[in-house]
Amino acid sequence: MKEGIHPNYREVCFVDLSNGFQFVTRSCAPTKETIKMDDGRELPLFKLETTSETHPFYTGTQKSVDSLGGRVEKFRNKFARVGLKK
Repeated sequence: MKEGIHPNYREVCFVDLSNGFQFVTRSCAPTKETIKMDDGRELPLFKLETTSETHPFYTGTQKSVDSLGGRVEKFRNKFARVGLKK
């Protein structure tokens, strides 16, 4: 393998800002802040807006947007009464 072309992987703490869920994994994500963990380690901190703990798809709270028909059908129903002028 070539030297100097691989990213610098290190342990990084990811935090979900909406509920405070934290997980540690190896990453090369750029960070500016650090966090002190319960076990005494100080790790780089990466803040996330949503994770699998809060995303509707993973939590089962996702609502189906297309439950009453497709977009084309909605368009046709909306503009059916307008008709074409001759």
